[in-house]
Amino acid sequence: MPHIRIVLVGPLYEGNVGFAARVMKNFGYTDLILVDPCTIGKEAKIRASHADDVLENSKIMTLDEVFASSHRVIATTGALSYSACHPTRMPFYSPKELRDLISDLKGTISILFGRENWGLSNEEVRRADIICTIPTSPDYPIINLSHAVGVICYELANLPTPQIPVATVEEMDHLYEHIDQYLDLVDHPGFKRESTMTLIRRVLGRCNLTWRECSTIHGLLRRSEWHFIPADHNQPGSKDKDHVSDANDKL
Repeated sequence: MPHIRIVLVGPLYEGNVGFAARVMKNFGYTDLILVDPCTIGKEAKIRASHADDVLENSKIMTLDEVFASSHRVIATTGALSYSACHPTRMPFYSPKELRDLISDLKGTISILFGRENWGLSNEEVRRADIICTIPTSPDYPIINLSHAVGVICYELANLPTPQIPVATVEEMDHLYEHIDQYLDLVDHPGFKRESTMTLIRRVLGRCNLTWRECSTIHGLLRRSEWHFIPADHNQPGSKDKDHVSDANDKL
């Protein structure tokens, strides 16, 4: 993946600049370039929150300097041309398509975001190598500057989501065995046993249970089993009751 620079061209509101810095840091980007920006003061720092370092390390450059120091320039725009006869804003790519388009490139890629009131000019778009647009509802197609930065950064970051290990085969088999024994306890009809267990496997198989979830189901079954156990098995020191109590402690 190339080095990504976020370039805000002529931002009008310092709050949006602060929010843009914040969402950049959310997705691991820190290189912020400002072209002809508004005054950056206290409000921008407040909006940046814990990304004030991104704001403080931002650079002010001219658009010519941005193009001169970039290997590729991407212009983001909401105003599109749907005719190949007007090539200024054609062809265009979605943020998701953008990732595949640039993932193998090396060097610096600058992504231009235009002014809040009218975006990038045709001349600014014409100079870019790639055009990107964020699909939006026709009922309200105008997207906030910082939101646009967030969508692009999210798609390009492709950060892995936290992974929680699912229950092992042995843990699931133990749970199915317990459920099968429970069906005996509640006098589930024998002729329904095979189809019932198959359905249970299908349902729980789709759930991708964790070991903790398996343990909780075991505990709930044992709490229920306790009410089916004969009274003389529920005396202090009873192995069955101790077994159930141990399970309940883990719920």
